[in-house]
Amino acid sequence: MSVDGLRWQPPQVLAQAGGMRPVLLLVGQVLLAASGFMLLPLAVDLHVGHRDWTSFAMATCVAALVGAALAWPNRGMLRQGLSRKQAFILTPLSWTMVAAIGALPFYFSEQPQLGGNLANSVFESVSGITTTGATVMTGLEQAPPGILLWRALLQWLGGIGIIATAIAILPTLGIGGMQLFRTESSDRSPKAMPRVRQIAMTIGGVYLGLTLLAVLVYWWAGMAIFDAVAHALTSIATGGYSTSDASFGAWESNGIQWFAAAFMLSGAVPFVLYVRMLAGDGRAIFDRQVKAMLALVALGAAGMGLWLAATGQYGLEPAFRHATFNIVSVISTTGYSSADYGRWGGGMVAVFFGLLFVGGCTGSTSGGIKIFRFEVTFVMLRAHFLRLIHPRGVFPRTYGPHVIPEEVIGSVVAFLAVYFICYATGTIVLMGLGLDFLTSASGAASALSNVGPGLGDMIGPAGTFGPLPATAKWVLSLLMLLGRLEVFTVLVLFLPRFWRG
Repeated sequence: MSVDGLRWQPPQVLAQAGGMRPVLLLVGQVLLAASGFMLLPLAVDLHVGHRDWTSFAMATCVAALVGAALAWPNRGMLRQGLSRKQAFILTPLSWTMVAAIGALPFYFSEQPQLGGNLANSVFESVSGITTTGATVMTGLEQAPPGILLWRALLQWLGGIGIIATAIAILPTLGIGGMQLFRTESSDRSPKAMPRVRQIAMTIGGVYLGLTLLAVLVYWWAGMAIFDAVAHALTSIATGGYSTSDASFGAWESNGIQWFAAAFMLSGAVPFVLYVRMLAGDGRAIFDRQVKAMLALVALGAAGMGLWLAATGQYGLEPAFRHATFNIVSVISTTGYSSADYGRWGGGMVAVFFGLLFVGGCTGSTSGGIKIFRFEVTFVMLRAHFLRLIHPRGVFPRTYGPHVIPEEVIGSVVAFLAVYFICYATGTIVLMGLGLDFLTSASGAASALSNVGPGLGDMIGPAGTFGPLPATAKWVLSLLMLLGRLEVFTVLVLFLPRFWRG
């Protein structure tokens, strides 16, 4: 997606620029790019002689044809940029179309859980592109390498797409308090465009560099090169797809789980901070969001590690390693597992259930509610309680050095309200489909927060979403998209006034 094309213009541009034509051009370009990436797993399956290369050949042709049909007739339609309304339409449309096209290799595949099963194929694709990591697949060790690589590529592409959306689109749309992070990277004035382009290229370079570093570290630590590539793609994207049914439980040597925890955390950090560090601001990484996230990880890992060691479930080092790895995995919304933490006791299950909602930092690849929204809520509640005690007092609500505008506070409150309404609705619908409460509640939370595994015997870290009824998979796919796109970006399209305005 061209950064130059994302210049906000007055609403009249929607009519002047040909209505949906600029949006269709961008969606077409994205689909053409997706078709190009499909050639990589096609080549891998062709190289190893697996017949699944034909599924990627068919999917590539469909993706290229649809992309060309959308892009070619609308070429040159971005000269006037995008209006606010067009941006609202572009975001969910592009993600939905990529998820649909991304499902084609799964649907055409000979893989038993996917081939010919529309619900499973779409679920796996949506889970991939939203970097959720929930899967319907088992027997990953025997799966075709092309399918495994495509799952990883979907998450890697989704990760960079999430960063672009979070720093370039959502702050300008003012969704869920994201306008608090309106910086020069989301300034759409023509003067700022060279700087925006530079930031985008730097973030892309950092993302690629971290991925290559992860490949080398995993390979050095004992993974086969294919496994190292696949896990590097999904670690930095905080996606969670693995090449083993046991996830990272299949690799415990040479500190590989500690390395994975570090890479997951690197993906949960705002990528704009990496740009500032490369520009010479060495203290940028000490952003208050990052400090809050690291404090939460340290506190949770220390408490859980001591509990696991004290109860005799693990020795001292494995206790802290498993505690740290799995807490980082859930908070960063990656969704890897190193053990079945659903069997660590009711108290630990409750802790992980709470962590499903947290998420990482704004401008990262993580999902969830996000650390900054909890911080804004705390600031707001603190000021409210102080006013109850001192009615005549003045208690400024600040986030770092900045006073929090009323519009940001209102936006965060609205986001939290709608988020939990969607969560409650999803839980009730899943229970109505015959699922038990723990499966329904944790499944809805995991999907909406883009975490991956839920809790319980069926969809916990040792299970998959395969046994769920098809209707439940469609519901969870919708929740994954809602959570990834910050809820409002999707729901606003269902308001009649949006289309009349």
